[in-house]
Amino acid sequence: MFNKSILSLAILTMISVGCSKFRRIEKSEDWRVKYEAGLNYYAKKDYYRASILFEQILPIVRGLPEGEKVEFNLAYCQYHEKLFLLASDQFKTFYETYGRSSLAEEATFMYAYCLYASSPDSSKDQHSSIEAMNAMQNFLNRYPGSQFLNRAVDVITISQQKLEKKGFDNAKHYLKLKMYEAAVISLDNFKKNFPDSKYLEESAYLKVVAEFELASVSIRTKQLERFNLTVDYYKELVDNFPNSNFLKEAERYYTESLEQVNKLKSNKI
Repeated sequence: MFNKSILSLAILTMISVGCSKFRRIEKSEDWRVKYEAGLNYYAKKDYYRASILFEQILPIVRGLPEGEKVEFNLAYCQYHEKLFLLASDQFKTFYETYGRSSLAEEATFMYAYCLYASSPDSSKDQHSSIEAMNAMQNFLNRYPGSQFLNRAVDVITISQQKLEKKGFDNAKHYLKLKMYEAAVISLDNFKKNFPDSKYLEESAYLKVVAEFELASVSIRTKQLERFNLTVDYYKELVDNFPNSNFLKEAERYYTESLEQVNKLKSNKI
C-alpha cells in the first residue's frame, strides 16, 4: 500500500509538472517557443496540446516558412482528435493556401477522407457521404496516379454501399408504414440508381408485395390496373431471378392477383 501511494504521488507530481510546463509555454510571448513545443507535442502524439499551440501561433506564422507545417499539422491534430469536420476544413484551407506544396496532394486527399470519416452509418442522413464521394472523385481526377489511389477508391466504394443500403432501407420503410405507392416509387428509383445492387432481387420481390398491397386497398376503379401490375412485377422477378428464394412467397401474390383480375373483369362484363 505504501509503494502504491508513492507511485500515485509520483504520477501526480509528473502530471502537475507537465501541466505547469505547458502553461508556461502557452503564456510565452515568443511564437518560436510555442512552435518548437508544438512540434515536440505533435511528435509525442499529444495532439490536444499541440493543437492549442498551433492555433495560437497560426495567425502569426501564416505567410512565413513555418506556417505551412503549422497549418498541415494542425489539420492532423484535429483529425487525430476525431474532429473530422474541423479537420476537413483545415485540410481544405491548406491546399487552397499552399497549392504548390509537396503536401497539397495529401491535404486534398485528407479533406475528402475527413468528410468520409464524419459520415454516419447508413441509417442516418447520407449528405456527408455524397460530399465525400464527390470530393474523393475530384481528388482522383486531379491526382490519377496518387499514392492514395487505393484508399480513395475504397472510400468511394464504401460510400456508395452506404447510399445503396440507405436507399433500400428507405423503400422497405415505406412498405412497413403501409405507404405502398411511395414504396413502389422508391423501389423503382432504387433500381435506377443502383442497377448492380446486391439488393435488386429482394427489391424486385418487395415491389410485387407493395403493388399487391396497394391494389388491395385501392378504390375499385384502380384495382384492375394495379393487380395487373402485380402480375407484371411477378413476371419481372421470375425473368430476372429464376432461382430466387422469394419466388415461392411471390407466387402467392401472383395467384391472388390473377384471381382478383378475373373477378374484376367478370364484374365489368
